[in-house]
Amino acid sequence: MSKLAKTRLIDAPLLGIFVWFIGYLAGIVLYFFLSPGILGWVLFAIFTPIIILLCYKRFDRREESISYYAFVAVVWLIVALVFDYLFLVKLLNPPAYYKPDVYVYYASTFLIPLLIGVKFGRK
Repeated sequence: MSKLAKTRLIDAPLLGIFVWFIGYLAGIVLYFFLSPGILGWVLFAIFTPIIILLCYKRFDRREESISYYAFVAVVWLIVALVFDYLFLVKLLNPPAYYKPDVYVYYASTFLIPLLIGVKFGRK
């Protein structure tokens, strides 16, 4: 496997799954302490700076194209959509999962790797 293929594998699906899984576990833990109405916003407030820092550390001083970061962003979004549907909507069957906090989460899942990559990952 080439270095580029390994980098793509780590940046796109593996890092996307890792980010989703950490949020998923935190959501399960915090579910017992917080109201479901604010849970998504709390997770968003906690994890957005962490994900920004993670992307900055991962993408800083790279020499990738904008299309590379767009690819990573699309894969992260697909991971979030599919895994949320399978492991939250289908498995746990919440009464109303798709609320504004979820749409903000999806937008940030796409925009964070794209914008951080474009800003700091291009020379």
